[in-house]
Amino acid sequence: MFTGIIQGQGEILHIDGGGSDRRYRIRPLFSLENVTDGESIAVNGACLSVESHTATDFVMYASAETLSRTTLGLRKNGDLVNLERALAVGDRLGGHIVSGHVDCVATVSAIGKAGHSLQCRIRYPEDRSGEVIPKGSVALDGISLTINVCGDDFLEVNIIPDTQKRTTMSLWKVGSRINMETDIIGKYVRRLLSGANLSTTGHGLPHGADSKSGCIDMDTLLRKGFI
Repeated sequence: MFTGIIQGQGEILHIDGGGSDRRYRIRPLFSLENVTDGESIAVNGACLSVESHTATDFVMYASAETLSRTTLGLRKNGDLVNLERALAVGDRLGGHIVSGHVDCVATVSAIGKAGHSLQCRIRYPEDRSGEVIPKGSVALDGISLTINVCGDDFLEVNIIPDTQKRTTMSLWKVGSRINMETDIIGKYVRRLLSGANLSTTGHGLPHGADSKSGCIDMDTLLRKGFI
């Protein structure tokens, strides 16, 4: 689990493989101490595991599934990436709950000035619109951001000066493809309200769902005390 508060950037030193999966050797450009094999680090928002490490860099593996859902397959030697270590118990939750499981690839469609901040419009696949709300949270290339406004296939965020300096957002331009993870709480609520098969009742129905329709409706939520 992560928070979307980027700790710093890393440089891709070498990419091994070019087929269905790849290994990335990454050198942190900031102090990243006591890295251990097997620990999770988010790379541009995608949760990867450290396979091996030295005093100056580490190697991470990306599977075919990860490459198919993220922009990691577009990265090349010398590219910079955002890095965040997994949340430790007792750490501050400064951003929002981020799983490191990228939902889709989005595209930067516009960048403009908003005082000292930058205002970015992001286009994303319309099937994710139910998980995007005004003043909700989104992780873009691993960066926890607040959504200002949104529509069925776009959202707008402000990037403050410190975030511009700390992350690869400073390299974004119109047409840049970025990793997007919607709010995990919103995804669970959406799935529950859709009447999907999530049950442990033994009958393939969610607890409290109507046995005929298999759906959780507003009346069910009211009876169960959720609203």
